[in-house]
Amino acid sequence: MNSGRRQQQQHQLHELDGSPVQYHDHTEDRREVSRHLLNAAVKRQTECTVALSNIILRNKLNTSTAVMTDKFRLPARYGAGEKSVWVEYIQLAADYKPAVNLGQGFPDYHAPKHVSKALADIATSDNPLLMQYTRGFGHPRLVQNLSKVYSPLIGRELDPFNEILVTSGAYEALYSAILGHVDTGDEVIVIEPFFDCYDFMIKCAGGIPKFIALKPKTNKENMTSADWVLDEKELSSLFTNKTKMLILNTPHNPLGKVFTKEELELIANLCKKHNVLCVSDEVYEWMVYEPNKHIRIATLPDMWERTITIGSAGKTFSVTGWKIGWAYCPANLMRNLQVVHQNCVYTCPTPTQEAVARSFEIELSRINSPECYFYSLARELLPKRDFLVRTLKENGFNPTIPDGGYFIVADWTNLGKKIDLSTEQDKYKDYRFTKKFAKEAGVLAIPPSAFYSEAHKNLGEDFARFCFIKKDENLALTEKLLKTWNSSK
Repeated sequence: MNSGRRQQQQHQLHELDGSPVQYHDHTEDRREVSRHLLNAAVKRQTECTVALSNIILRNKLNTSTAVMTDKFRLPARYGAGEKSVWVEYIQLAADYKPAVNLGQGFPDYHAPKHVSKALADIATSDNPLLMQYTRGFGHPRLVQNLSKVYSPLIGRELDPFNEILVTSGAYEALYSAILGHVDTGDEVIVIEPFFDCYDFMIKCAGGIPKFIALKPKTNKENMTSADWVLDEKELSSLFTNKTKMLILNTPHNPLGKVFTKEELELIANLCKKHNVLCVSDEVYEWMVYEPNKHIRIATLPDMWERTITIGSAGKTFSVTGWKIGWAYCPANLMRNLQVVHQNCVYTCPTPTQEAVARSFEIELSRINSPECYFYSLARELLPKRDFLVRTLKENGFNPTIPDGGYFIVADWTNLGKKIDLSTEQDKYKDYRFTKKFAKEAGVLAIPPSAFYSEAHKNLGEDFARFCFIKKDENLALTEKLLKTWNSSK
């Protein structure tokens, strides 16, 4: 074999097995070189086969994963699975740690002593059954006390075991009412802004939400929640033969509107005319500021028969973490709620139900006294409301003064030139404002566009929602932070 031929074979061997190239002037055994070439070729072929097999396996796994992902995707009735405003803003608070959180609606101070003491006593009770399941539709002691509270208020004797349901918060009462009565294709009228779960629950039931917005009659200073009104003709036009339900929220979240008797009569007359149910979300019923009065729509003529009223221990006793709510209505309407409840929640925690029952007994014993928490709560909140309204006004906001509840919706657009929102990527201005404001000023608020349907979100973009059921020192800190932020601009 000549020298050029040997070098060519040695180069081939090097390319195949990576062995170093060596040149010899003496004659090499051709069979040995051929054997090396053959082994190296087999090795390379094996490596290629393994690589190809891995590619095929990955493709199969990717195809299988794609098929599984498609099969196990979120059902269409849940939309795209977007995060709720609460999930997003709780995370925002955790990430940026604003000095004051006026976002979510809960007190940052203690509930009445007798309320927390009731739960503490139950935790150490000699009665072991207080730690076990209780009646599915409501702990007997609690439903009996609910009947004692509400029967005088609605002017009829409530059957505690057939006309009252205890639920996992007012949230589940809404869920059971909507899922229990709305069928595929039914239309449900929703007044905007609305608690964001209404829309979602209606769609889960296969219903079709129809929205109508409360709109301010004016943008003047010292505007109150009473200035936000419905258009009578627009409301009337939404009622059709497909309308199953209207959801009312009074006192209203987030506006604090307390619907007047005339406004409730308009809604009631339309519900009666078109044979429509009314779900009345009244969780802020005890937070009404004089001279306003909370009127239960179930008390209007011929409305008891078609009204499901919802209440909350969390709001009544300032214990939102207990998650105890209720609904009351005629037994024939209640049956539908019971069916949903027994197949999703079944029963609520016995200790908290017992504690709420005992708390009601304390308040019932002083129901005609100004010390009753049902009445003292609003007096306690009034100076907090007025302080935050003044603070917001003095720092460039235009707040709507609420007649009820514990939220203030404030127009922030006068501050638009002081804050650069271009660094925030959200679609809606109020999201961009509240996020940037939390980062710069250290005060967290909620964007009200979250409480509007997609078509009407623009109606909430100029506002931010602030909660004032907070310690006085935290409201004072809010004032300090807003003044500091303003002076730096």
